[in-house]
Amino acid sequence: MNAGCGQRSRDEILACLAGERFDLLVIGGGATGVSVALDAANRGLKVALIEANDFAQGSSSRATKLLHGGVRYLAQGNIALVREALHERTVLLRNAPHLAQPLPFLIPVKSLAQRLFYGTGLRLYDALAGQDSLGSTAWLPREEALTASPRLRAQGLKGAVVYTDGQFDDARLAIAIARTAAREGALLINHVALEGLIERAGRVVGAQLKDRVGGQTLDVQARCIVNATGVWVDDILRLQPEGHLAEPRVRPSQGIHAVLRGDWLDGRHAILIPRTRDGRVLFAVPWLGHTILGTTDTAVPHTSLEPLPLAEELDFLRQEAAALFDRPVGTQDILSLWAGLRPLVDAKRQPGTATRKLSREHSIWTAENGLITVTGGKWTTCRAMAQDVLAACTEADLLPDAGPCRTANLPLVGACETGVSLSAAPGLHLYGSEAGEVAQLPGADIEVAENLTEAMVRFAAREEWAVQVGDVLARRSRLLFLDARAAERAAPRVAEILLQETGFDPALEVFMHTAAQYHVHQQSHWRP
Repeated sequence: MNAGCGQRSRDEILACLAGERFDLLVIGGGATGVSVALDAANRGLKVALIEANDFAQGSSSRATKLLHGGVRYLAQGNIALVREALHERTVLLRNAPHLAQPLPFLIPVKSLAQRLFYGTGLRLYDALAGQDSLGSTAWLPREEALTASPRLRAQGLKGAVVYTDGQFDDARLAIAIARTAAREGALLINHVALEGLIERAGRVVGAQLKDRVGGQTLDVQARCIVNATGVWVDDILRLQPEGHLAEPRVRPSQGIHAVLRGDWLDGRHAILIPRTRDGRVLFAVPWLGHTILGTTDTAVPHTSLEPLPLAEELDFLRQEAAALFDRPVGTQDILSLWAGLRPLVDAKRQPGTATRKLSREHSIWTAENGLITVTGGKWTTCRAMAQDVLAACTEADLLPDAGPCRTANLPLVGACETGVSLSAAPGLHLYGSEAGEVAQLPGADIEVAENLTEAMVRFAAREEWAVQVGDVLARRSRLLFLDARAAERAAPRVAEILLQETGFDPALEVFMHTAAQYHVHQQSHWRP
């Protein structure tokens, strides 16, 4: 069996978890958790991170694939959040140019009032970016707008406002951050669940864990524990010993995305409608050779790992797209349909408030027993969130002062300019400087699916912690999110390779059940 995971096998990682005492234990392997682990390890702290499922399996792989300051938040008057996000956008573009790149956006305009409103707002957006600006806002007359985006509905179109933001591969960026944390000395492992917290003298000093792959249970000791589980932070808080329970802090909101063929959009610009008929935002984004159409903002009562799109959400996307483009979104156009949850912080406990009005800023608090919890925020600001988390840990005397944050200029694993756009089909360019290493592995010339080789699967198992079929086809490769049926066809061979590489059950049946939920025709999408 290949050692993998930075030359450490799962057994070796589990032995280290059980046999050593850590400065920091991070619970949760999404964007925030891996960023906290990277920052802490880079400062010289002894860090461990556990993820109950796979890295980025929850919200962090289900974004609209945009690194942005948030035009919507600017309209809400949240200047501080926009300014911070615009700066952090530049940091990610610099530190992972193979996975994060600028993208031109086009806002269709149908009146002089819209031109003035959007043009003024986006010039303010440029000004807030300052030296981090990706380019100046410009005006495109009607014919130029239709040339730039031929699928726009011509009727009533006066022109378009064009500006530049960023796009990224969210799951692969999370893996890159995790691997960089491991390079800096952190110990990370997926498919290891938190079973309980260990208290001594009223303080959290460790955690009880269970390896979901091998079945092993173990205890880990840490002087500081951070709960970075996103929409599931309240579930972790409920595991605390009696006396530390609190009212729920998170109100989950669901957003769905429909993935269409790349030629559906037929242009290199992303399309943004800042305000739909019910106040939400609509995006049509070229990404990895396809078009992503999204998103919605629907309050949901549950926090499922695989949330299901609702019929009314898909109806909303199709109706808004029909008003914007010259072709309808038919079910035959949808290659994959998926949903993600946002961890919105409802600090004022206002159950009647629409989720789209809740803050996208992050929140950090410290329990009486020393458990640090962080939630909320947005992908673009994950590095800044990590910095704030470690400041909170230090202020609570849970960690020593390890000096300032140094991740703003820390290139991630694989960082290099590839010259290939993220709008293009996936391929070796997504591995950046490691593309040559992938190409040297067995099966580099054998495809298990279009743009996915056996060598890529082996690399995922050896270097990227992939254990299960879903780890590969949903997050190391993005095939499940791009084309559910193609992912199903590739799954059996991927399972065979993973079994060869790891010796563990690749959970093929679990993946096939999950993949079926990504089909637009599945009845599960039409639940009440």
